[in-house]
Amino acid sequence: MKTSEKISRFFENSFLTAKGIVKIILQSRRCGLKAEDRHGKRLIIMGNGPSLAETIHNHSNVLRQSDTMAVNFAANAPEFFDLRPKYYILADPHFFSSSDVNVKKLKENLTKVSWDMVLIIPHGADLTDFSVNPAITVARFNAIGVEGFDFFTEAVYSRSLAMPRPRNVLIPAIMSGISLGYRDIAIAGADHTWTQTLSVNENNEVVSIQPHFYKESAEEKDRIRAVYRDVRMHDILYSFHVAFRAYHLIKRFADRKGVRIVNATPGSFIDAFPRGQL
Repeated sequence: MKTSEKISRFFENSFLTAKGIVKIILQSRRCGLKAEDRHGKRLIIMGNGPSLAETIHNHSNVLRQSDTMAVNFAANAPEFFDLRPKYYILADPHFFSSSDVNVKKLKENLTKVSWDMVLIIPHGADLTDFSVNPAITVARFNAIGVEGFDFFTEAVYSRSLAMPRPRNVLIPAIMSGISLGYRDIAIAGADHTWTQTLSVNENNEVVSIQPHFYKESAEEKDRIRAVYRDVRMHDILYSFHVAFRAYHLIKRFADRKGVRIVNATPGSFIDAFPRGQL
């Protein structure tokens, strides 16, 4: 690296570190995730990508016998009550500020959970509309994205005060798994093949189709179309950049902490983690 590049990188990291310190002081709270000795235990994070259907079909016994974490609208799929995940994480503000039919269905299904489960949500998320279920314990995390010098990010990530920018739910899911004490984490259903379904119609509207392992309702498809109506291509590609970069930051942090993360998603576009099998 040239001297000019080193100087530029130093000033960039200095700015990001200072910015991160301010964000943490103003926004961070005590993390509700408690690290325990998970020696010999693997956490399987189940993304909602289309490949999860194949994974469930081929490895349902492995999923049932493992500590698993479900995300987003997974509770609206019938497989949810068969797999009985130990953890469930919601990160998008949509789940706490919307009354659309899919969110209502999600809340209703969570009232039917009959096994011990930890619901992981961001600090500040409003649970007023969520019915109390004695089987569910709520734990909160800091959805605060920071970058900067390695010594700074390692310190704040280790204390669960912040994380790489949480562009999508898989980022806080992995970081929550590390905060819980897991040293062996597998990722399934994280296809991230978004660019394959990205297009622009004749009205110059960006069309981004993000299929899931379950069948999307008509209302949810309409909501997603509305979300992307005023979004431009460069915004979406930058959003992808933020997400894929975050995985490399997680990989670097995990390596320093001695955490093994394996991507067990067939055909996944995530290039940060080594591939493996469940």
